[in-house]
Amino acid sequence: MSTSPSTPRRVAVGMSGGIDSSVAAVLLVEQGWEVIGFTLHMVKEGSRCCSLEDVLRARKVCDRLGIRHYTLNVVDSFEQKIIRPFAEAYAAGKTPNPCVFCNREFKFGEMLARARALGCTHLATGHYVRLEQTPEGALLRRGHDPAKDQSYFLHRLTQDQLQSCIFPIGDLVKAEVRRIAAEKNVPTAGMRETNDLCFITAAGPAPLIEKYHPHIRQPGPIVDESGKRLGTHDGLHHFTVGQRGGIRIAAPHRLYVSEIRPETNTIVIGKREAAMSESCKLLDVYWQAGHPPPKGAKITARLRYQHPGVETTLILDDSGNGRAIFAEPQFAVTPGQAAVFYEGDLLLGGAWIGIDRP
Repeated sequence: MSTSPSTPRRVAVGMSGGIDSSVAAVLLVEQGWEVIGFTLHMVKEGSRCCSLEDVLRARKVCDRLGIRHYTLNVVDSFEQKIIRPFAEAYAAGKTPNPCVFCNREFKFGEMLARARALGCTHLATGHYVRLEQTPEGALLRRGHDPAKDQSYFLHRLTQDQLQSCIFPIGDLVKAEVRRIAAEKNVPTAGMRETNDLCFITAAGPAPLIEKYHPHIRQPGPIVDESGKRLGTHDGLHHFTVGQRGGIRIAAPHRLYVSEIRPETNTIVIGKREAAMSESCKLLDVYWQAGHPPPKGAKITARLRYQHPGVETTLILDDSGNGRAIFAEPQFAVTPGQAAVFYEGDLLLGGAWIGIDRP
């Protein structure tokens, strides 16, 4: 899809202070758009992105391009809508994926609303994903660079949001983006790139979870699948399904976390096969086109961001919940993560992985 306007239009570019969003702004300026840079200030200093340091980097790029720049302070609402639910999910024995919520509520929610208030017709970001506008609606496809594809995190965007989106670097690979940044003299000094959560410091998630749920620090049993006690943990929030390191239990074979039981403050461990699943519970299934795919569609499910995908059969009920049956057992299917569905490179939608109990 071409992003070049037939007549000059105004577009807001979500600028994180990184190379990808900076190059997205460069490309749109060259295509004749009236570009305005927007940066969300979501967390205080010390974060991995979205802090005041990143705001300053984004502003420097906008100054270089000669475009306006606005900072949107959403620190308080980000804490209420993203950080607190993240900590609550961990305390409930899940491993949440807040980036999915952040994209829908803030990057393509709050920022799009502010952009429209300034007369912008579109919102662009530096996500590696491709957008196709069709008579039936907007469709998202995986980014051209398989190592950078970010469609997984955008599976809950609405049709209203997608109709206003532009993804200028979705057809590029990372090496091309870096080349453009160098050729256009984008000031990249100090720019960071990370796949970690923006509000988690180098100390990991534990201190943040303890801040909101201090009771989570209580010790509890580590047991095998038969219920035999093997040791003691220092808090459920230090563990996730599939984890191998940090268990501190001596054994002649590798041990993995296979289950987290918050109701009894228990961690269950076993051999790798204990962390394999043939299916998983699905909650709140969401179809980006507003309806499920045609019957007989060959569906692939990605069970976490770096998951390669597995052929999957969906069994759904009228409430939007159900079950995913995998063509072959999958390792570390983790409650709280998203199961995102594709047909080829076409993003269909997704669901939240629920906790299974016997």
